[in-house]
Amino acid sequence: MLKKAQLLSIHEKIFRCPICGGPMKVKQAASLECENGHCYDLSRQGYVNLLNHSSRTRYDKALFEARKAISGSGFFDPLVKAVTNRLIRELNSREAKKPIRLLDAGCGEGSHLSAIKRKLAEHSSMPDIVGVGMDIAKEGIVMASKTSSDLIWCVADLSQSPFADRQFDYILNILSPSNYAEFRRVLARGGALVKIIPNSLYLQELRTLLYTGTGKEVYSNDSTIELFSRHFEQVDAERVQYCVVLDADQMKQLIRMTPLSWDASPEAIGQILGEETEVTADFMLLYGRNEG
Repeated sequence: MLKKAQLLSIHEKIFRCPICGGPMKVKQAASLECENGHCYDLSRQGYVNLLNHSSRTRYDKALFEARKAISGSGFFDPLVKAVTNRLIRELNSREAKKPIRLLDAGCGEGSHLSAIKRKLAEHSSMPDIVGVGMDIAKEGIVMASKTSSDLIWCVADLSQSPFADRQFDYILNILSPSNYAEFRRVLARGGALVKIIPNSLYLQELRTLLYTGTGKEVYSNDSTIELFSRHFEQVDAERVQYCVVLDADQMKQLIRMTPLSWDASPEAIGQILGEETEVTADFMLLYGRNEG
């Protein structure tokens, strides 16, 4: 916990109070407090909970454990590689090698942010990376804080993000809801948002098996891309598509992980379980610059 408190103290200026908007400081290595006395304790695991309200979510511990297992299987590795390569190209083009602040908004259990930061650190030409992960689901942040001690983790509401203006050079938003007004506010001028969304063939095998005849077996991301383009100049878009063979146990984890299964019948889910299956991963990487 001491190491986490020290990390938080070094970077306390990135925060603002989610209640009054005032600057915050780490007090006695145990809490984050603003000038008006609004105080948020640092947990034993080393994360800080900056929510001002209770949160109801279907993203529970079992889901995040399943997502961590799927990430550990290598399912997302090509996606992580694509995002990392994009950031490497960006960072190598910068003249100044000052530390870079990277926010993962909707980080879940932290697997993506941890992997991306680790891969960036493998390149000697990279500047120091200050990584921050936030999610409204406490169970995900608890899990993240137990596995990655060199990152800042916080429970927070994206609609009331506890960060000061212009604090981040890059924001990652991976398979997670967006709040474009807040993204623009906390991004530095010239900073960039990297948003990853499902593409039309993402988990098509599950869609077919779970929802044939319901209208849900077909997916389009056109409205998501249009909304993104309305708020950010779309600098680039990249499609990342590949197939992965998952064994029976991994298929169980995939079913637990994905919201695709939430509205499916037990009978439809039962058809999938128990068999090795080839699954399609299909993502669109949207890259937008904050010129404001």
